[in-house]
Amino acid sequence: MDSIRLDATLTVHPRVSIRPEPFGALLYHFGTRQLSFLKDRVLLDAVRACDGTRTLAQALAEAAVPDAQVERYRRAVATLVHSTMLESRPANEVAA
Repeated sequence: MDSIRLDATLTVHPRVSIRPEPFGALLYHFGTRQLSFLKDRVLLDAVRACDGTRTLAQALAEAAVPDAQVERYRRAVATLVHSTMLESRPANEVAA
C-alpha cells in the first residue's frame, strides 16, 4: 500500500466527489460507495493539486506541506490511492 513515490503523477478518480468541510473534507467514491475523511485542509489542498499534470512532490509543494511533513502526507496520499480515491497516471499519459 505504501508504494506511491513522490515522482508519481496522480489524479482524483473520476467517480470521486470532494466535499470541503471545516475539518478538511469528505471524499465519496460513487463506484465503490466508500467514504473517506480528510482530517486537515492541507491534505485537501494536496489532493486538489493532484490534477494529473503534477507529480506528488509538486502537489505537496503547491499545498505548502512543510519539508518535515512530506513523508506523513505521502503516506496519507498512498492510502487514498490504495482505496481508489486517487489514481496513478502512467507517465505516457501525462500532459506536457
